[in-house]
Amino acid sequence: MREQTVHASTDADGGGKPDAAVVRDALGVGVAVGLSGFAFGVTSAGSGLTVLQTCALSLLVFTGASQFALVGALAAGGNPLTAAAGAFFLGVRNAFYALRLSQLLALPRVLRPFAAQWVIDETSAVTLAQPTRRSARIGFGVTGLSLYLLWNLTTLLGALGADAIGDTRAWGLDAAGPAVFLALLAPMLRTGTERAVAGLAVLLGLGLLPVLPAGVPVLAAALAAPVVLWARGLRTKEGR
Repeated sequence: MREQTVHASTDADGGGKPDAAVVRDALGVGVAVGLSGFAFGVTSAGSGLTVLQTCALSLLVFTGASQFALVGALAAGGNPLTAAAGAFFLGVRNAFYALRLSQLLALPRVLRPFAAQWVIDETSAVTLAQPTRRSARIGFGVTGLSLYLLWNLTTLLGALGADAIGDTRAWGLDAAGPAVFLALLAPMLRTGTERAVAGLAVLLGLGLLPVLPAGVPVLAAALAAPVVLWARGLRTKEGR
C-alpha cells in the first residue's frame, strides 16, 4: 500500500520528486517573492502612478524587475518613453525562457496563451529545476498561480497604504525588487562567460547612473552581453 502511494505521487515516467515536495518548493518561492509586491505597490504609488495604474501593471505586465525598473525611472524623473524602453528590454528575457519552457512543459495549445503570462524568472527557475515533465508542470502551475495572486494582492495593499508608509527611500522598499531579482539570478551564473556578462552589466549600469538620464543606464547595461561574447570570440581566434 505504501509503495503504491509513493508511486502515485511521483512522475510515472521516471520516479521523479514527490508531487508534495514540488508543491512545497513552488509555494515557498511564490509566497516569498509574492510578498515583495507590497514594496512595488508602495514604490509605484510614490512615483506618481495611481492605484489603478499600479494594479494594472501587476495584472498585465507581471514581471517584477521590469515593473520596478519602470517606476524607479519615473520616480527619478526619467522620461516615460525611456523608462518604458528600459522595462521592455528587461522583459525581453522572458521570451527566451518561453522557448525552453515550451519544449519542457509541452502544454496543449489552448493553455499556452494563459501560461505565457506566467513565464517569469521565478516560474522558470522552479520549472527548470524539476527532473520530469510532470513535476515541471506542477512546479510551473503552482509557482505561477500563487505568485500571480499574491503579487497582485500585495500590490494593491502597497498602493493603498503608500500614504501611511511615507517616503519609500527611508524604508528602503525600492531595493526589494532588485534584491529579489539578484537572489534569483546569482545561482544561474554558472560559467565564466555568464559571470563576466553580469559583472560588466553591473559596472555599466552603476557607472553610467550619475551621468545619464534615469532609465538609460539599464539600456546601456544590455550591451554587456555582445561585448563579452565579442571579446570571447576574439580570444578564441587568437588562441588558434
